[in-house]
Amino acid sequence: QVQLVESGGGLVQAGGSLRLSCAASGRTFSIYAMGWFRQAPGKEREFVAAISWNGGRTYYADSVKGRFTISRDNAKNTVYLQMNRLKPEDTAVYYCARNTAWGTEDYDSWGQGTQVTVSS
Repeated sequence: QVQLVESGGGLVQAGGSLRLSCAASGRTFSIYAMGWFRQAPGKEREFVAAISWNGGRTYYADSVKGRFTISRDNAKNTVYLQMNRLKPEDTAVYYCARNTAWGTEDYDSWGQGTQVTVSS
């Protein structure tokens, strides 16, 4: 089992930017795809972005495409989510998760989440 710890959340005005980080424990980080999800109050958790094990492939929800960028640094066991042109509707708790197989919805480890609040 891997431990995932998110950081970088906070309060930002609409149009601003934040960079989230997710640090993973263990020696197998580099062989797994990773994903970011978010959950707003009163709503179900939704997919945001995913990245393959070597960063060669990425995938985004339509709602963030062109504004968010997922990346990873396997030497640092860390995956990032750069969020630009933030909107109030991006307000949510953001979670990173480990994907057991690229192209599937199988995520077996989750972080505790980091709060992102976008003010209008």
